[in-house]
Amino acid sequence: MIDLGFSVVGARADRYAASPMLALALRVSERSGTKIDAIALRVQIRLEVHRRRYVAEESELLEELFGRPSRYGETLKPMLWTHVAAIVPAFENDTELELSIPCSYDFEVASHKYLASLRDGVIPLNLLFSGIVFVESSGRVTPEFVPWSCEARYALPLAVWRETVDAFFPNSAWIRVNRDLFDELRRFKIATGLPTWDAAFERLCEIAKLQR
Repeated sequence: MIDLGFSVVGARADRYAASPMLALALRVSERSGTKIDAIALRVQIRLEVHRRRYVAEESELLEELFGRPSRYGETLKPMLWTHVAAIVPAFENDTELELSIPCSYDFEVASHKYLASLRDGVIPLNLLFSGIVFVESSGRVTPEFVPWSCEARYALPLAVWRETVDAFFPNSAWIRVNRDLFDELRRFKIATGLPTWDAAFERLCEIAKLQR
């Protein structure tokens, strides 16, 4: 019977991808001595938001997701980041491969709201594995399931995630608005003679502060 183990041994920003992509270095081990022909691997990646502390500046931005810090005991629950799939080629004993993790920059996505609110430290991850293992035995290849108990934790440096996103959107953020609201914003920008969208939003923020 196969005895699989998984661990994340590193992370880097993939600067040659077509969109923001983070690469996790995954080590796969088979500890019973069985020769693995291939693994069709599926990975669910969760953000273990309860496994880190938050400074006041982070908590202010995270209120939209988790409420005030006094409620963290109830609201900080593991959050789905993404699902990825990979093919692990034939190996004996152990092998390494890279998992490509797409990094959304959509502020409508809860996981991105969370990641963009952090200021320093690490992002606690939990990787849950499933899929099919193709085992070579007596000249035949037979399929087995990846045990549901297979998982791996990793403390992803926030700096790596920021490097990934900044490679495509340096010092930028993207929000989606409906077309009618965009037209209103555009009229405001034209009427005030402001040269850029940054300037228009800064003016709106100044007006909002004066009305508080």
